[in-house]
Amino acid sequence: MEEQKAIGILDSGVGGLTVVKEVFRQLPKEKVIYFGDTARCPYGPRLLEEVKEFTLEIVDFLLAQNVKMIVIACNTATAAALQEVKKKVKIPVVGVIRPGSLSAIKHTQTGEIGVIGTEGTIQSGAYENTLKQINPKLKVTSHACPTLVPLVESGIEDEITIRQVVKDALKPILSQKMDSLILGCTHYPLISKYIQEVVGDQVKLLSSAEETAREVSTILHHQNLLNQTENEPEHHFYTTGDVVHFKQIAEKWLGRAIEVTHIELAKKNEEKSSIKK
Repeated sequence: MEEQKAIGILDSGVGGLTVVKEVFRQLPKEKVIYFGDTARCPYGPRLLEEVKEFTLEIVDFLLAQNVKMIVIACNTATAAALQEVKKKVKIPVVGVIRPGSLSAIKHTQTGEIGVIGTEGTIQSGAYENTLKQINPKLKVTSHACPTLVPLVESGIEDEITIRQVVKDALKPILSQKMDSLILGCTHYPLISKYIQEVVGDQVKLLSSAEETAREVSTILHHQNLLNQTENEPEHHFYTTGDVVHFKQIAEKWLGRAIEVTHIELAKKNEEKSSIKK
């Protein structure tokens, strides 16, 4: 029997698990290989050129696992490397920025859309460009929230601390008119409850996870790549960081037990430090 090929999903850390959860829900027969580059997270403050190098390195690892599709479940990596990865590989590649943009266009009533993300994603202008390519009349307000990814990656559970960090991070965007807010980082849905409290119920939070999983499903269907076996898929999770910490966050979010393997990537990139001060 032919071995079931997996969907390869990558992120700077645990954020891409929001996409994994949605893939599990929409495509329960599909096998997932997930790579979280926790040791080099966050990607947001890094130069996009370095993020591109990291992303291509992870793509090489996933290709060695014989995946049938790659999902770049990180907004910064999508902004930095999506086109390069598409040129490099012969299998389908999906990013999270276009699906997130489509979700916002579908839901907005006023045409006033907010975007929060990492410095890298916001400075790239990727969301604003994508949104306005589809509808030039949209009013898009973007804001970088550099403190939120470290908050999620820390796994902290103290609600008072989380609320304060989220409140401080979002303060500059609260005066802007918007009826929809794109969570332009896959880490943010893990703290969406607190983000919703701060922006208020009149603003709809939009994650790219659901739309990304839908796009994955559509592509696999059209290319006749959906898994046809009845065997329970065996998922694999890899992290460059602490296995126990990653496992705790992942199992809490996914609601299931998983196996996590530590992996070392090329030292040459780890020795670099192009994080912008």
